[in-house]
Amino acid sequence: MATTGKVSPEDAAARSKVLVGLALAMVGAIGFSGKAIIVKLAYRHGVDPVTLIMLRMLFALPIFVIMAWWASRGKAPLTGKDWLGVLGLGFTGYYFSSFLDFAGLQYISASLERLILYLNPTLVLLLSLLFYRKRISLRQLLGMAISYGGVVLVFGSEITTQGSHAAWGALLVFLSAITYAMYLVYSGEIVRRLGSLRLVGLASTVACLCCILQFVVLRPLTLENVAPEVMWLSLINATVCTVAPVLMVMMAVERIGASMTAQTGMVGPISTILMGVMILGEPFTVWVAAGTVLVLAGIYVFTQSRRPGT
Repeated sequence: MATTGKVSPEDAAARSKVLVGLALAMVGAIGFSGKAIIVKLAYRHGVDPVTLIMLRMLFALPIFVIMAWWASRGKAPLTGKDWLGVLGLGFTGYYFSSFLDFAGLQYISASLERLILYLNPTLVLLLSLLFYRKRISLRQLLGMAISYGGVVLVFGSEITTQGSHAAWGALLVFLSAITYAMYLVYSGEIVRRLGSLRLVGLASTVACLCCILQFVVLRPLTLENVAPEVMWLSLINATVCTVAPVLMVMMAVERIGASMTAQTGMVGPISTILMGVMILGEPFTVWVAAGTVLVLAGIYVFTQSRRPGT
């Protein structure tokens, strides 16, 4: 009996769910990667990191407050331990990490920044080894060696043109990646208690308040010299490159799982490089191309080693 080739409604729904999940993960990764482009554009108007990150968080604050309220409906109130966790994670993972990243982008290209941040899975494993004695497989070590080699290649190319400033910028961004990895390592237990959406809303609200307080202390409400372009860029950064990607990636994880979402996120560094070349006029050299391939290949090998049976 010949088959009709018809797809059952269940299969069609499952396929649609995967396609939507992949699209959400890809657009979310591109949105996150656009943050560096927006920041570099804003720096052309003479703004400093303290003011720039405050504006981003100021515009994002109402959305994160609504997110936290929405996710908290009908849930038990936070305990004292929960609040300590939220405060600590918000300060470390969202405020301090973001500030270091913004500061580092003054000195290095958007491409190198994105490649350094893409090392985050390896830093999570190294911190887990340090604090929880988790084992590292040979395949993970190989993946780390390849990816770090790629970053060193791009860094070596950039330091020849930017000088010692590039070293300082790369260090700041690397410290940003470490602090965010610390957030990921320590957030596991509290995520299980509060849920990811509630934690993101609350911790991000804490980070927003920290950035605003930092601005009030260091730049006592002096916004008269901020260019209008910086205001618009900060609004785009807060919505298109901060809140929207967070929601899209979370929805993607619900549809296709964390592993496939992470694999799709490999489009992030590539999109940053392309936008850096087209929008910022950053050079695309053979060293940048080779380093990017090594970083992506290394992270791919590293993440594949987490699968059962490998």
